[in-house]
Amino acid sequence: QVQLVESGGGLVQAGGSLRLSCAASGSIFSIYYMGWYRQVPGKQRELVATLTSGGTTNYLDSVKGRFTISRDNAENTVFLQMNSLKPEDTAVYYCNAVLKIFATDVQRRYWGQGTQVTVSS
Repeated sequence: QVQLVESGGGLVQAGGSLRLSCAASGSIFSIYYMGWYRQVPGKQRELVATLTSGGTTNYLDSVKGRFTISRDNAENTVFLQMNSLKPEDTAVYYCNAVLKIFATDVQRRYWGQGTQVTVSS
């Protein structure tokens, strides 16, 4: 059983910073990428940032220059440093991982439970 456990959400004023963490645990053979998505009520979940095992990053245009994704491969943990936060960044942030649980497995996608980020104006 693979679990993604997120932490670090909360309430912050506009211009402030938060750091989200997501730790993957369980029977994991290899992780191909980990990332963060976000969702507000009534809207589709959107990609915020992803980081592949090879180090390639991808960011939502509106967060470029403000958010930074990083990873601790040894701990199967991904981080999202969010600076210069804006009220429009308010959302539930979900951790996502694509991984294999054994060598000949297919790639599987897992989601965390979500953590609320609220930015007040």
